[in-house]
Amino acid sequence: MAHETAHAASSGRPEPGDAKPDTAVVRDALGVGVAVGLSGFAFGVTSAGAGLTLLQTCLTSLLIFTGASQFALVGALAAGGNPFTAAAGAFFLGVRNAFYGLRLSQLLALRRSVRPAAAQWVIDETTAVALAQPTRRAARIGFTVTGATLYVLWNLTTLLGALGAEAIGDTDAWGLDAAGPAVFLALLAPMLRGAVERWVAAVAVVLGLGLLPVLPAGVPVLVAALAAPLVLYARGRRRPGAEGELRGGGVGGSRGRVEDGGEDGSQGRAEDRAEDGSRGRAEGGSGDEEGRR
Repeated sequence: MAHETAHAASSGRPEPGDAKPDTAVVRDALGVGVAVGLSGFAFGVTSAGAGLTLLQTCLTSLLIFTGASQFALVGALAAGGNPFTAAAGAFFLGVRNAFYGLRLSQLLALRRSVRPAAAQWVIDETTAVALAQPTRRAARIGFTVTGATLYVLWNLTTLLGALGAEAIGDTDAWGLDAAGPAVFLALLAPMLRGAVERWVAAVAVVLGLGLLPVLPAGVPVLVAALAAPLVLYARGRRRPGAEGELRGGGVGGSRGRVEDGGEDGSQGRAEDRAEDGSRGRAEGGSGDEEGRR
């Protein structure tokens, strides 16, 4: 039995006790897909307000299908940026999906024939749902249901948002130009879990806003991407110092205290033994002298 358990763990096969009901997986996946899919309406409005046609807006959701990159693209275009610069910013934001794909390819283990289609659905939400499942079967169900729900709803609400924006006319007059940045921040906020992520976001904001008046539209977004390597470099520079202090103050100090304590203790014990021996010999000599008397 122990051998079978160890073999299951080594092969990556989950144990039966870890199984999750399919209905629970579908419920969770639908919740994520519906909640995020409805925000496509904001993208449709923002894209139309940036000057993209209805066809361009819909093709963006159909082909790109990654919210952060789409909002970055239309945001840069709305600010008057160069299309190539805007596309570059969107591309860099979408690179993370490639790393998601590396992890999901091992987890899902899909057939080669379906991998190109599945790659279109490799985004933040589908990755999060798939990785949260205890078994491969549950991960496949979660990925598929989340991807299908989100893809259909996102494209449908994009169409409705673009049509609504055309019917409204001037989206800026209704304040809908703020929908894109608001949704972008909503997508970004859950990723700022640790101190490093918050520092990267803070430095990116400083770089982006500071360079906005002096660089062409869209370029500050690309420069802000340097925040990540800068923060990681600064963090790496701090670590060796802390480790050096730990070695010098902790290990060296402890060693010194141990050596000092050991030396003092040994010296003290030697002196005590010598004193006891002298006292014993003196008492023995006195006893012999009394015996002769």
